[in-house]
Amino acid sequence: MRDRLAAALAFLILASASNAQTLQPSTPRPDFSTVEIKTTQLGNRMFMLEGEGGNVVVALTDEGVIMIDNQFEELHDKLKAAIAKLTPQPIRYVVLTHFHRDHSGGNEAFAKDGAVIVAHETIKTRLAAGTINGLTGNKVPPAPPQALPKQTFKDTMTLRLGGRTAELRHLADVHTDGDTTIYFPDAKVFVTGDIVFFGRYPNIDFANRGSIDGMIRGVDQVLAFVTDDMKIVPGHGPVGTKAQIREYRQMLVDARERIAKAISTGMTEDQVVAAKPNADYDAKLRLNAQQAGNFVRVVYRSLKK
Repeated sequence: MRDRLAAALAFLILASASNAQTLQPSTPRPDFSTVEIKTTQLGNRMFMLEGEGGNVVVALTDEGVIMIDNQFEELHDKLKAAIAKLTPQPIRYVVLTHFHRDHSGGNEAFAKDGAVIVAHETIKTRLAAGTINGLTGNKVPPAPPQALPKQTFKDTMTLRLGGRTAELRHLADVHTDGDTTIYFPDAKVFVTGDIVFFGRYPNIDFANRGSIDGMIRGVDQVLAFVTDDMKIVPGHGPVGTKAQIREYRQMLVDARERIAKAISTGMTEDQVVAAKPNADYDAKLRLNAQQAGNFVRVVYRSLKK
């Protein structure tokens, strides 16, 4: 009986600690009917497509297209039409940088078109099981079987099509536990996924093994690989450079130090948000209070976790 009472008490303590972290409002779903796809040329038959959600990269070959990420399911037709303006060749592969639905929502539709979904093995696991957003509490249900990756890898993989190669590399426990970078050596284009953001704060999926320490470590791994002449395609934001990644890293380090210092003084999450520890970066990035506060919250929770 005592063991049962002790177990019940422990559960209540854990539940209370969890409830102390207030769930935040979700970002409203976009009006996808108004979204327009913007195409940016990267050189050597490569392009970046922007719509709603993460950046999409396409590499054209005479045997088909290698596509990196695919945004939301509602944008399948618009993305497919934008690619059709670039080439008559079909999409042969869709490579995922991670499992979030603003990067993988179109999996099922592109798979039905005949594309092979390629991803790190943990991405397949997350998609198959469904996930929960640690900040908002939103639940993403398990993906249907056809939306799951058909080819997976553990550490690295080289994808070949029509004479060009895409070098895939897994970076463990950074933004999530399945983050993948992709490098196209013939075009010197490096795709970071959500390890790097330009022009805004990153999301840190602390509920799925992401952390601020992991982000900094992941950015260091990216910096060790990229060169000054590469075009850097971030998960969100415009095409950038190695110098911009260095600036981005400094922001992450500053945020970590400031929020860790606040935690060491005993400040609660809400108190740290109210203190606006990153006010200089908030102003530079022109973010509203919710955007700035959410970044503080994900850093705070990843440090406390």
